[in-house]
Amino acid sequence: MKEIVEHKVSAQEQGMRLDALISSLNIENIPSRSSAVKLIEQGRILVNGAASTKKRIVLEDDLLSIEVPYHTTIETSLAANYEIDLDVRFEDDHLLVISKQAGLVCHPCPGHYDDTLVNALVAHCGKENLSEVQGSDRLGIVHRLDADTSGLLIAAKTDIAAAKLQDQLRVRSVDRRYITLVHGTIHDNSAMINAPIGRHPKDRTKMAVCESSNSRSAITSFTTLKTYRGSMKSNGYSLCECKLYTGRTHQIRVHMAYTNHPVVGDPLYGRAANAKLKNKNAAKQLELGLERQFLHSYKIAFEHPITGETLSFQDNLPNDLQKVIDELEKLEE
Repeated sequence: MKEIVEHKVSAQEQGMRLDALISSLNIENIPSRSSAVKLIEQGRILVNGAASTKKRIVLEDDLLSIEVPYHTTIETSLAANYEIDLDVRFEDDHLLVISKQAGLVCHPCPGHYDDTLVNALVAHCGKENLSEVQGSDRLGIVHRLDADTSGLLIAAKTDIAAAKLQDQLRVRSVDRRYITLVHGTIHDNSAMINAPIGRHPKDRTKMAVCESSNSRSAITSFTTLKTYRGSMKSNGYSLCECKLYTGRTHQIRVHMAYTNHPVVGDPLYGRAANAKLKNKNAAKQLELGLERQFLHSYKIAFEHPITGETLSFQDNLPNDLQKVIDELEKLEE
């Protein structure tokens, strides 16, 4: 459950920068100007119903809508959770490569305080053996996958390893590839999508291809591996390999929807979501029975941050996604 605080700008407050005004309101859990800036950048503070920037100068009668974050203590957020299965594919003194299951959130956040990947990493490694480069509540995190995206990711044990891995991500030398099934048949063998992504101007739960102050460069390439006719009611499907060059929130999902080939099963950007289908059976049929997006991080390759060795890993599709492919293959017979 979210707590939304609304505030109408007074005549005395007119002319203030948005971040300065927010920090002056003494709202619980927004203790500083930097915490206000973070919320603004996340699109969790709206001005007259639209996302804004920290430098915006507010006017009298502007209506601010502020989503107040919930905080937990470090002890609660970083409790070791031994019940979460951790599928470790590689581990040494510096890093781990993990295959994350669908449904597992990467780090503590509202609604998920002790059931995340971080909690599993704390159980596996101990707090003292995980990097704090991403923050004390994101121990070991180098990069993330959406909760319902499965597959390979890297976690770091030391700050040196984490910093060097993030440098590799920054210069795009980490090879991250995903398998996705999208709506429609894509006959081009490969293509590059270079379109900036920012917070959706009307729906803060979504991202969008847009030119705005909070948009950032986003580049994805994809290759069509196979097309399927599907059923009589569908317009077919395409199995694609996507490669990330940048790492924006929901990047592949947003980019494929932008090309009119949304990811099958996507609850935010998929066909059923866009059609606003209220009939659950019709929605599940359109999304091939999936209850999460067909998106799997199946390959990752990078240079070991300490030894310099090239490491490369591949991961098979999990059972729920493989079942969908098997069913489509039967229709092709």
